[in-house]
Amino acid sequence: MHILIIEDNLDIVANLAAYLEPLDYKLDVAHNGTIGLRRALAKHHDAILLDLSLPDLDGLEVCQRLRSEHRIATPVLMLTARDMDADIAAGFNVGANDYLVKPYSLFELEARLKALVQRHPS
Repeated sequence: MHILIIEDNLDIVANLAAYLEPLDYKLDVAHNGTIGLRRALAKHHDAILLDLSLPDLDGLEVCQRLRSEHRIATPVLMLTARDMDADIAAGFNVGANDYLVKPYSLFELEARLKALVQRHPS
């Protein structure tokens, strides 16, 4: 499975890579919203892990542009520390397929990734 991670926290990216790569996930990484959006448009990914708090374009803007401007249907799982109902609703309103609040279980994250990809075949 090919996953795009758009996350500015290097420790979180390293943690995700340490867990997912041994399970044969192929990872692309972007550390800000602009580069993440560019990578999402340039290459096919089975899913996108998207942080909300990013430098330049935030995750809501990235997701909204993917959906509205570019009609990209790649499943998006938002990973964020924002746990308020309004934040969760905002994520779904711009087109996220799932929303997971930090800290999260890597086992649960993988289960959600698999479920998203199964429901959204490429």
